[in-house]
Amino acid sequence: MKRFLLGVLTTLVVLVLGVIVLGLSLGSGATPAALPSPPPSGVRVSPPGDLGPDETWLGAVRLQSREVLAAEGDLVDVDATGTGVRFGPDGLRATTLAVRATLPFGTVAEQVGAGTRLYAAGEGRAGVERQVNVLGRDLLVRATGRVRAEGGLLVLEPETVDVGGPGPVDAALGAAARQLVTIRTPVTGLPDGMVLREVGVDGAGFAVRLDGQDVVLGR
Repeated sequence: MKRFLLGVLTTLVVLVLGVIVLGLSLGSGATPAALPSPPPSGVRVSPPGDLGPDETWLGAVRLQSREVLAAEGDLVDVDATGTGVRFGPDGLRATTLAVRATLPFGTVAEQVGAGTRLYAAGEGRAGVERQVNVLGRDLLVRATGRVRAEGGLLVLEPETVDVGGPGPVDAALGAAARQLVTIRTPVTGLPDGMVLREVGVDGAGFAVRLDGQDVVLGR
């Protein structure tokens, strides 16, 4: 994910430079409240006093993209805002970077392990289906629960667990199966300084909000 976040901001910088040159307006729609807002049009933001002659600085930049792909995974419906963006020989850095996006179920399922399927279960819950071995039995376990961000991790703790057996058998195996379908996974490949803050569920995956300060995106 580091590479596609780098791609997001690199594309964002190119687009904003194009806006400056052509005098066009980029994007539409309201900025989510959690994202830092660019200054109003025509308002000049003073650059840092230590800007080198071979560096480029942008006060605030914004990108909306339907999809961003990379070898490590993909994000869709990306809305990213960066402030204090500077790039030069030492790389690309943002004073603040905030991203809202959807992390597809398939991307997280690959991180969790083979044979895992994640899906929207309704009422803000996620469902997980996984082929596991419980007490010597191969079972297809289905579970549902709410997701949250905890310590930078995407966490799904089952509220319901179904191992597909009769009531007494289901209850006996449920406790063991619950641990096997509990998900605690990082959003991998994030650049230093980025932290997962919020997680929700939509039809295509996990709606995530990430932000950070003094974020190094590439060297």
